[in-house]
Amino acid sequence: MKELFSGYKPVKNRLVCIDSDGCVFDTMEIKHKECFCPAMIQFFGLQPISKYARRAWEFSNLYSRDRGRSRFIDLVKTFDLLADWDDIKAYNFVLPDISPLREWVTNSPALTNASLAQSSDPVLRRTLDWSLDCNNRIREMVKGIPPFPCAYESIQYLSEKADIAVVSATAKDALGREWEEHDLLKFVHVLCSQEEGTKSECIAALAPHYARNHVLMVGDAPGDLEAAHQNGAVFYPIRPGDEIASWKEFLDGGAALFLQDSYAGTQEQEKIARFNTCLPSTPPWKL
Repeated sequence: MKELFSGYKPVKNRLVCIDSDGCVFDTMEIKHKECFCPAMIQFFGLQPISKYARRAWEFSNLYSRDRGRSRFIDLVKTFDLLADWDDIKAYNFVLPDISPLREWVTNSPALTNASLAQSSDPVLRRTLDWSLDCNNRIREMVKGIPPFPCAYESIQYLSEKADIAVVSATAKDALGREWEEHDLLKFVHVLCSQEEGTKSECIAALAPHYARNHVLMVGDAPGDLEAAHQNGAVFYPIRPGDEIASWKEFLDGGAALFLQDSYAGTQEQEKIARFNTCLPSTPPWKL
């Protein structure tokens, strides 16, 4: 992370940070349902409870307020959901002990494959094998998925007046490949992946180069909102399940409001209030 940010130089006087999966590209469903979750079931021996594992993974990663966080954080959260599910208890199924992973997620300064590779712990080695397999599945599976309508036009418009930073928890090779595939990388000033740090850490490294209210985060998850506000940036939400309308609203007026210093305040608060109604914190099987 230090190498990328130590020599950072802004070109414009504004910065727009943009998440990738589920925000610019409609890739969340295919990555989680076809790549991450099947690999989790395979590597952690969850075949006897696969239907519950799928529901727990998809709720945590797609349909809850934990959406969009690190794959390792959500792996732990998925196991927590499974451990607290009465139907699974009825099967007397014993979940794998992931205590070393839980400790690593809590204490590691970097939640990356490189950090996992430094450990010889069998649970962490299995987690690394799972994560690398996920990357391979994504490389083979996720292709040809274009940006949401109005996303390309919004980024192109903003790039004329602001530095564009991709700020994502996606692995760097996949991130660069997806933005390059759809001719978006030419608008990007800096590409920040999971290897560079958390979203909050990346914004914290970039934001001091710009004036207050001149930094915007565009994202589709509560974690994006947290990362923005932790670092004094304003937030524009792309609402999960309503992405096309969100990007159209942004292109039709939201982006211009930010460039005119008119978005922070009431406009942002109204957008966030609507965004906060999109994702629940309680799984449906608990209602």
